[in-house]
Amino acid sequence: MFMEKTILVVDDEAHIQELIKFNLTKNGFKVITADNGIDALKIAEDEKPDLIFLDLMLPGMDGLEVCKSIRKKSSIESTPIIMITAKGEELDKILGLELGADDYITKPFSVRELVARAKAILRRTSFKQEDNSFKFGDINIDYQKHEVYKGKEKIELTLKEFELLEILIKNKGKVMTRDFLLDKIWGYEYVGETRTVDVHVRHLRQKIEDNDKNPIYIQTIRGIGYKFNSGDSYER
Repeated sequence: MFMEKTILVVDDEAHIQELIKFNLTKNGFKVITADNGIDALKIAEDEKPDLIFLDLMLPGMDGLEVCKSIRKKSSIESTPIIMITAKGEELDKILGLELGADDYITKPFSVRELVARAKAILRRTSFKQEDNSFKFGDINIDYQKHEVYKGKEKIELTLKEFELLEILIKNKGKVMTRDFLLDKIWGYEYVGETRTVDVHVRHLRQKIEDNDKNPIYIQTIRGIGYKFNSGDSYER
């Protein structure tokens, strides 16, 4: 299923880069590499990989800047990004998610976890929706193309933001706990905190709500999680 998928691995530590490359290749992926941020950005534009493992600390241009730049380039803006961080970099993890990273993995990581993360994200990106489109209010979603429009304006969502919106819509009116969303979107092997969900909800609200401080569609259920409210103009 993953034989034709290309993964860009960006890390300036040669032994880590080789470890990741070896194990991903062994699991059927095509792997390309870069050891600095500037080269990583150029390779990403030229090769258009299906997934990027991006180290936070890089020479020339750090991982956060690379992530931010990728999200601004139309040809690669929706490419899934998994940040590679060290323990104790909690603020950087949150900032990475804010800038558009889809996930993060912490050093030292297990090879099994790394491969599982790659497969989980690629499986979700290749999944085909039976219902191709969905509309609520002035928001139009094309599941096949992974595109969201607010009126005539295209709204750029990261993979995780899109998946979060999708699962909330599919469970319209139901309260989704943070743990449930974390499990469904990031996977059962994910060891991150539920704050990850809050960061993505906040970012998603800023993009689709008319007033993200007083949201209509994605409502907070205090102490539990979130639920999707389609509003009076909901259409299917």
